[in-house]
Amino acid sequence: MRTQTLKKAQNRPSPSDPHGRAVAEQILQTVLASLDNSKAEDIVSLDIQGKSALADHMVIASGRSHRHVSAVADHLLRALKDSGFGTSKVEGLSSADWVLIDTGDVIVHIFRPEVREFYALEKMWAEDKQTDADTLH
Repeated sequence: MRTQTLKKAQNRPSPSDPHGRAVAEQILQTVLASLDNSKAEDIVSLDIQGKSALADHMVIASGRSHRHVSAVADHLLRALKDSGFGTSKVEGLSSADWVLIDTGDVIVHIFRPEVREFYALEKMWAEDKQTDADTLH
């Protein structure tokens, strides 16, 4: 699989929600497999547990054109539904510059390359490598 993981997902179930973590991991695997099968490019998976209450994982990928972005998104929506994860919330499918798919546990962004470069979500959500000692005040 051509996926780059910036922060390795932790498979430790939460004592308060062991089933929810397992479902999130299943959704993540379905998303990554669908994106790979659709020939999405530069797939990045970010573990955002503890950084945001929005979701456990964020996946960012690119399509080569409007048509490819739209096809990748459609394929992913079908894969999620066929796997029993229901209907996800979708934004941006009509323009296909940036499609956002929210499964609840996993948020997926599918961009055209120039739009992805402009917004640089990976930089915003990736781990901060700078320590407090390196920060000048």
